[in-house]
Amino acid sequence: MPETQNDSVYVTDRLIAEDIDTYLDTHQHKTMLRFITCGSVDDGKSTLIGRLLYDSKMIFEDQLAALQSDSKKVGTQGQDIDFALLVDGLAAEREQGITIDVAYRFFNTEKRKFIVADCPGHEQYTRNMVTGASTADLAVILIDARKGVLVQTRRHSYLCHLIGIRNIVLAVNKMDLVDYAQDVFDKIVGEYSEFAKSIGIESFTAMPISGFKGDNITTLSDNMPWYDGPTLIEHLETVEVNSARDASKPFRMPVQWVNRPNLDFRGFSGQIATGLVRPGDAVRVLPSGKTSSVSKIVTMDGELDEAVAGQSVTVCFADEVDCSRGDVIAPADNPPAVADQFEVTIVWLNDDTMHVGRAYWLKIGTQTVSATVRQPKYAVNVNTMEHMAAKTLDLNAIGVAELSTDRPIIFEPYTDNRALGGFILIDKMTNATVAAGMINFSLRRAQNVHWQPTDIDREAHARLKNQTPKVLWFTGLSGAGKSTIANEVEKRLNLMNRHTFLLDGDNVRHGLNKDLGFTEADRIENIRRVGEVSKLMVDAGLIVLTAFISPFRAERQMVRAMLSDEEFIEIYVDTPLEVAEAHDVKGLYKKARSGELKNFTGIDSPYEPPMTPEIRVNTAEMTAAEAADYIVRKLMPLK
Repeated sequence: MPETQNDSVYVTDRLIAEDIDTYLDTHQHKTMLRFITCGSVDDGKSTLIGRLLYDSKMIFEDQLAALQSDSKKVGTQGQDIDFALLVDGLAAEREQGITIDVAYRFFNTEKRKFIVADCPGHEQYTRNMVTGASTADLAVILIDARKGVLVQTRRHSYLCHLIGIRNIVLAVNKMDLVDYAQDVFDKIVGEYSEFAKSIGIESFTAMPISGFKGDNITTLSDNMPWYDGPTLIEHLETVEVNSARDASKPFRMPVQWVNRPNLDFRGFSGQIATGLVRPGDAVRVLPSGKTSSVSKIVTMDGELDEAVAGQSVTVCFADEVDCSRGDVIAPADNPPAVADQFEVTIVWLNDDTMHVGRAYWLKIGTQTVSATVRQPKYAVNVNTMEHMAAKTLDLNAIGVAELSTDRPIIFEPYTDNRALGGFILIDKMTNATVAAGMINFSLRRAQNVHWQPTDIDREAHARLKNQTPKVLWFTGLSGAGKSTIANEVEKRLNLMNRHTFLLDGDNVRHGLNKDLGFTEADRIENIRRVGEVSKLMVDAGLIVLTAFISPFRAERQMVRAMLSDEEFIEIYVDTPLEVAEAHDVKGLYKKARSGELKNFTGIDSPYEPPMTPEIRVNTAEMTAAEAADYIVRKLMPLK
């Protein structure tokens, strides 16, 4: 057995190797605490976790031997064990002595199991820290006793509070380097208390520790007799976990899967987010509002008399009620709310700037909908807590904005329910997760605005005009000939007695969109408005022709999603840039080349050509009239 730096024999839990079944049975019923360590760079987060793993006997002999060898080669503690190396797995982390990615580690004591996330301290890795904090019950915020409260201390405290972590431990670390002085500890706690109160942190547990020396980690330190609080491990073993609090809240279960293995069984599977449920309970399925009662609760191990928050179960109903993935099962007399417009707090996680007005996928629980974010009300400077004006959000930025979804979703404010209040935004084109968000509340207008049913529907309008309504969406570079070709197509349709309307890019900007410029955000809003108008015209039974550059695939896809696939015809006017520039009768390309005209598509703003347009015409090979004839032939027979 290798010896520790304290010259004592290090013995791991031999039961793991000798009798794994007994070991697993012993630990099966322990509660689980998820917590994070965070703070500024070099406050000792990784060292503390390494110490916890070491003191809980979770390091095997070969790991310990490797740790001792690595400590001598790349460690920062001389000949002593560098506990941070147990956590800092990336080569870049070991070289720089910092944490970059979120490192997860498991350990346990006789009373509880733990999953700890070591979160990076650098501001540029804020998104990694948010990821680690999103599932945590508790946060250990470390402060270097020599440095006191720093900018990143405040940043991480604010983020922890924002994410909804209510159990906070203020661990004043490296007390051995300040001679275990009580006045140093008291001064730091006093300064932090004032800051914590200013951001809404109502309470926290402060303790002086040394992660390297082990003071107040598992046993009270003789070096600090003036401290009479709990050790870190003692506090971690006894603090209330989220699942215990969630069990006292109203029952909520997002449906993940309809379980129907045969004709005789139909159940609804998912993880209970909050509350408890028993057979016989009256329940309501949202958003439909249908009611029934629970006939039985099924698991792999048999039926249950009761299921609580955190358990994954299959719930069966006494009645044949329509229920599918994305629905939420709740008490019949206490259901969550349903809305489609919200105030939200967003943490932007992507290198690309947030596009105001662009449609993203919003995933909340088991629900996935299309959502658009309006211009932020403000961004938060987490260093000063100042609310700052912002037109958009960049990487690691935090802001408050209004968000709308394409259909109502079941929700609760994030402070009440993480599962039904926390969401992510996903880029529709790349499938990248671009943001994490929290619902603050639904907007009043979301409850006051309802669809008004009418007797004359879109089918009636179409029958009256004896045609199938469509949107003919012409897209291409400026100067490609979109408006000219669209005009020729409309003239041919008019001769065929079709009811049409042409929406031209320039014409629309004289009225409906006269308030919009040519920034990326304004271009997105321009297309969104045109899409909404086109949808209304399709409802009126018209064939709508639109001639817009519409440079971004995401916005063209957004308009397509407003309609059915049969109603949206994407026509790509494929013209090479040099040909379009030669047709530049307005002189726009010349101005763009000289720098007089900013954000011009094809010059200093990108154009994303369609991947699979329904119709493609090449104006370098055909005239406008030939292109129009070709398009009409492709569309025939029009009704």
